[in-house]
Amino acid sequence: MNILAIDTSSKHFSLAVAKDGKTLCYRGILLKKVLSDSIMPAIQGILKKAGLTLAKLDGFAVGLGPGSFTSLRVGLSTVKGSAFALKKPVVGVPSLDVLALDITGDGQVCVVCDAKRNMVYACLYQKKVDVLKRKSKYLLTDIQNVLKQIKGDVTFIGDGVPLFRETIEKAAGIKARFAGEKQMYPQAKHLAALTLKRFESKEYDAAESLVPLYLYPEDCQVQKRSPSTSSGSLEKESRAKSRKKWE
Repeated sequence: MNILAIDTSSKHFSLAVAKDGKTLCYRGILLKKVLSDSIMPAIQGILKKAGLTLAKLDGFAVGLGPGSFTSLRVGLSTVKGSAFALKKPVVGVPSLDVLALDITGDGQVCVVCDAKRNMVYACLYQKKVDVLKRKSKYLLTDIQNVLKQIKGDVTFIGDGVPLFRETIEKAAGIKARFAGEKQMYPQAKHLAALTLKRFESKEYDAAESLVPLYLYPEDCQVQKRSPSTSSGSLEKESRAKSRKKWE
């Protein structure tokens, strides 16, 4: 099974090609903004490196954000257009989930991404082996509100961490660890890994109704998801219909 995975939620545009869950090749491109004239050449280049063509793909995995409005729309539109033209399935995953999978070892993981305006996109997870369970909602809030919801040992990851590291280190009741500098952005190779089981069980998303995860209600329509559960796996969470509204 050949899967092309892309994430355009940040300035680090990430692509990967995976075969049966094993990454064949991946690439990260630092761009101020992912635009339509840069995304297709990058896709064609990585497919050529993997010895594949668009027609030989079995499906597409795409990061849904939250993140850059323009880049997310370009990335998702490109995937949806390619999937429609080739009649291939699509699976979408929140980019915060993709970031969390980059942490090795078991324990709590808190993703903190810069949302500008002194705000962060954040989510708390429990990781065991390679299984992630979401412990919080997807949040758009200030860092203090995030820290109030956390206790014990936690590994922090995301491009918001350097901005608020001092605040995190001073937070009461938290023993913080921090991901490396190269782990600040979602990587498409982890996106491919997260979606493999859904492709194998044919639990696809409806491409025509798949939308980015936006959390700024004043900027766009806010989508809701089913209530957060501490025991449900991310595989179950990502099956929520995109037409439902996010909380």
